[in-house]
Amino acid sequence: MFGLPLLHISFKYRANRVPVPARGIFAIGQFACGIFTLSQCGIGLVSVSQFTIAGFALAQFAAAYSLIAQFGLYIHDGRGQLIVNIFDLLGLR
Repeated sequence: MFGLPLLHISFKYRANRVPVPARGIFAIGQFACGIFTLSQCGIGLVSVSQFTIAGFALAQFAAAYSLIAQFGLYIHDGRGQLIVNIFDLLGLR
């Protein structure tokens, strides 16, 4: 779908010690990019990560449309310890 594999799991490194990111509909790895991501650092529509940029995020640090996070920036809805609406931060609301 969309030129991506259904599932990509990657925890490997190249010979020059550069990590190989997981890319797929379901992406699992230290670094991941996909529709659904489970990672340490991720970008996705739905993401469970330590650090993420997502549509919906469950994370420690996140920037997302909606999120549950310890620290985060959100657009629509957010829950967590220290979260801020991005429009309030920019003074647009």
